[in-house]
Amino acid sequence: MVIRRFLTLACLALSLSAPASALTKVETSVDRNPAIQGEYLVLSIKADDDVDNASLDTSGLLKDFIVGRTSVSRSTQIMNFDASKETRWQILLAPKKTGTVIIPAMTIDNVSSAPIELKVAAPGSQPEQMKNLFIRSSVSTETAYVGQLITYKVKLYLGVELQRGVLSAPNVEGAQLKQLGDDIDGTEIIDGRRYRVIERTYSLIADKPGTLSLAGASFSGDVLVESSRRGGMFSFNESRPMQAKAAPSDIEVLPIPATYQGDWLVSDLVVLKEDWKKDAQYQVGVPITRNISLLASNADDTSLPGITLDLPESFKVYPEKPQRKTYVREKQVVAQLNQTTAIVPTQPGSYTLPAIRIPWWNSRSQKQEFATLPARTISVAPASASQQSPLVVTPDAQAATTNYWPGISALFALLWLATMLLWYRHYQGYRYRAVPSNANRNAANPAPMDSDALRQFETACRQGKTGEALVALQRHISQQAGKPLTLTDIAALSCELDLAIQAIQRQGYSPDGQGLDCEKVIRAVKKAPKAAPHSTQSALSPLNPL
Repeated sequence: MVIRRFLTLACLALSLSAPASALTKVETSVDRNPAIQGEYLVLSIKADDDVDNASLDTSGLLKDFIVGRTSVSRSTQIMNFDASKETRWQILLAPKKTGTVIIPAMTIDNVSSAPIELKVAAPGSQPEQMKNLFIRSSVSTETAYVGQLITYKVKLYLGVELQRGVLSAPNVEGAQLKQLGDDIDGTEIIDGRRYRVIERTYSLIADKPGTLSLAGASFSGDVLVESSRRGGMFSFNESRPMQAKAAPSDIEVLPIPATYQGDWLVSDLVVLKEDWKKDAQYQVGVPITRNISLLASNADDTSLPGITLDLPESFKVYPEKPQRKTYVREKQVVAQLNQTTAIVPTQPGSYTLPAIRIPWWNSRSQKQEFATLPARTISVAPASASQQSPLVVTPDAQAATTNYWPGISALFALLWLATMLLWYRHYQGYRYRAVPSNANRNAANPAPMDSDALRQFETACRQGKTGEALVALQRHISQQAGKPLTLTDIAALSCELDLAIQAIQRQGYSPDGQGLDCEKVIRAVKKAPKAAPHSTQSALSPLNPL
């Protein structure tokens, strides 16, 4: 313990008695010579002392070089109680011209380095397999129309290990640019050397005709390279900053042809599809669902026009909000629009649903074409005698009835409570006159069983078939009452039934219908009070004395 303390004090005394280190040498070096015009190289500047970052003046490099990112690091080494410090700068430089370029001497605290004579070759003169990092880019076409989707692909080739980095999108004005899908990480072999390749795809849509200048995508980051130190026999991985930039591109953008008619849509291929059941049976009041899909190759979903149905006056149309998306399938960009529309026939007869035509411009054949769906002929049967077409509440009618329905519901609730009170008084007086045995009571009031109509109602609700649900509900309540009832009569039985019918109608026919709580609606129907059946004797007659 005493020896350890003695050694510590001795080291402290030696460090205090040693003279303070001072800057004596500045060295500069480059990672390659010759270099390529426009491509970055690394200039390393090393000072043998801990100096301030601002003590290095790099303004002399701006004459012949593009100065990129600068990084600074410091290190301290102690060997045999001798401490040495070092400050290192790494500066990215890109030569502006070919030929012989002089990197001037770097001066720090009146200590200067030796200048470097750098030979600069023309772009493309260095084989790519000699490079550690480079970028290739390509566009799908050099001539496009306004609104046409152009794909811009970028490939980053890495011959060294990537530590960190950022691949930036190209700069462009007068166009919409966004990335398509995720990056693809793979490998390629170029002239016998294996490279790690990171591929990224962008979509580009020009807003106006003219020449579209596209600056190349760029990369900036750090890579790990092998570097030997102090002339030793071992090599170490050293972090080195690197930058690369793709070549710029020019695209000629053509205007919309004067002969084109309709909403502008330019693509390689446009197709209309529909899910249509042949020989289906249609009935008044039962909705018909049409699912139509519009697909376009090499297009964006925002450029797809909406689909409108021109139907006879005997149909009511309730379109949903169209669903749009753009995806990449088998290296092909596809835009898709899905339109779902509920069509409710209001009158029986034979009808022809007109054909659907979507105009589009074929960028390959340079002419206008049409994507079509054929006309459909359907027969609508009248509602059956025991069924009544569901009440369709349009958005305007629904808004108009919203104000007075609460009052009507409250009035019916009061009447129902009064009826229940009178019935209760009658029941209290009657229960003391004659109390039937359990056997007679069970025989007179058998346990209720779910009817077929109720089961059909539950199934239709859970499957989202609102028209069938309303018809089954009407048949079920009518069977319980022993007489035919309309939806209005059923809604008047209780507030719960009224709200359930409104919820079903909103789900099926309102453009902004929300999801239906099926279980809540089914419970309301099962708990619904029975309507009074036909009877020759008044329910209140026992209260009147003879």
